[in-house]
Amino acid sequence: MLRIAIDVRAALVSRPTGKGQWVRGFVAELLSRSVPLLLLSDTPIPSSWQRPHAESLIRSPGLLWHLSVAHALFKRRKDVIFFAPTSFIIPFLAGGSVRTVPLVHDLIAFRGEPHDRKATYIEHLTLAGALRKAAHICTISEATKRDLLSRYPFLKADAVSVLYAGPFVSLPPPNSPDGRTILTIGTLCPRKNQLRLIRAFARLPDDLRTATKLVLAGGRGWHDDEIVRLASVTRGVEWRGYVADDEYASLLAACTIFAFPSLYEGFGMPVLDALQRGIPVLVSSRGSLPEVAGDAALFVDPEDETSIAKGLETLLRDEALRSCLGAEGRVQARKFSWKNTVDLFLSAVQIVS
Repeated sequence: MLRIAIDVRAALVSRPTGKGQWVRGFVAELLSRSVPLLLLSDTPIPSSWQRPHAESLIRSPGLLWHLSVAHALFKRRKDVIFFAPTSFIIPFLAGGSVRTVPLVHDLIAFRGEPHDRKATYIEHLTLAGALRKAAHICTISEATKRDLLSRYPFLKADAVSVLYAGPFVSLPPPNSPDGRTILTIGTLCPRKNQLRLIRAFARLPDDLRTATKLVLAGGRGWHDDEIVRLASVTRGVEWRGYVADDEYASLLAACTIFAFPSLYEGFGMPVLDALQRGIPVLVSSRGSLPEVAGDAALFVDPEDETSIAKGLETLLRDEALRSCLGAEGRVQARKFSWKNTVDLFLSAVQIVS
C-alpha cells in the first residue's frame, strides 16, 4: 500500500512561521482524507493528528534526523512517496532512490538580498540537486513556478505543479474593525519592508497620525535592528513581537487596514487571511502578491515611501473604497482553500505513483 511520507516538523514548533502554518493547514486537510500517511517528525505527533491511516516516525532532532529519515525512506522506497514541504535536504540526499516531491515556496535565498544566512547556504547547496533528482516538483504559486523555471532551465513546465495555500481558518468570526489600526504581520526583516512602512506611516498628515496607529506583529528575524529601533521611537507605532494564533486572529478581527508592502513573496498567506475577512488590503505589486490579491487590493510601489504613504492615506480617508475592497476581497479569497490545495497535490502525486 503506497503511503505519502511528509516532513511535518515545521508545523510542530512552538512558533511556526509562514511555512509552518502552510504545513499545518495542508496536513489538517490531508488527514481528513483516507490517504495512507507517514508523518515524519523530531517531536511527538499531536493527538489531534492521530488517525488509523496515519503512521508516524519520530527521530532525534539535528543533522542526523535527515540521515536517519533518508535511510528509513530508502528501506520503504517501494511503498512511499516523500513530500518535502519545507526542506530540500532529504530530496537532495535520497532523491533518485526514493520518489521525492519537494515544495518550493520561494527563491528568496537566490535574490542576493539580506536573508537568513543558514537557510541561504543550505538552499544554495541542496536545491538544484533536489530538483534534478525529484520525481515531481511543486510550488506554492505561479510566481514561484515562473521564478523556478527561469533559474533552472533544465526543468520542464509540466514537471512543476502549483499548489497555492488556504486561509488560517475556514470560517473566521465576524470582524469588528476599530477604525484606527493599520496592521502588518511578518517576521522582522528587510524583505517584509517594515522599515519603509514605518517611515511611510510617519509621513501621514497630522490628523491621520493622531487618529490611527500602526501595529507590527512578528518575531525577530535578520538585519532588523533598525526596524526595532524605529518602531520604538515613532509615535503611534507598536511592535507586538511574535503573536500566537489567538492574538493573530484578534488583531485581524480588529484592524481597519492590512498593510503588506513586501518586496517579494512566494505566496503571502496573511494577505489571504485579511482578504477572507473583508479587510481592506494595501500590498506591493511584487512576487506572488498580485496573484493572491487579484483586483481586491490597493497596490503600491514597495520601494517608494511616498507611494506607501499615499496608499495608506487613500484607504484611511475613503470609506467607500474600503467597503468595495472588503467585498471584493471576500470574493477573491474564495478562490483559495486547503481542499483545493490538497486536491492539486494528490493529482500531482498520481503523476509519480
